[in-house]
Amino acid sequence: MTITAFMVILTACAAATSLLTEGIKKLLDGMRVKYASNILVLFVAVIVGCGATALYYINLEVPFTALNCVYLALMGVANWLGATLGYDKVRQTAAQIGNAK
Repeated sequence: MTITAFMVILTACAAATSLLTEGIKKLLDGMRVKYASNILVLFVAVIVGCGATALYYINLEVPFTALNCVYLALMGVANWLGATLGYDKVRQTAAQIGNAK
């Protein structure tokens, strides 16, 4: 995967993650479900990032080699970090995961 492709996918994923997360939050708020917003963003961002990269691979018939699977996982992490917008949010998410146990 080229740097350009990675950045284009990451940009598209950032927009999709924001929209999808807000939609899910409104749905959960309407149902009066309690949730940790940072953990919700974590799940949505990883699913969107990995899913978009997998679709890119399938569309361009890129084989799912070990290296490409690493890129797929890195896109999920990069999308999550981009969605959380900063170190403080990442620390807050880690604390929420620790408190959920």
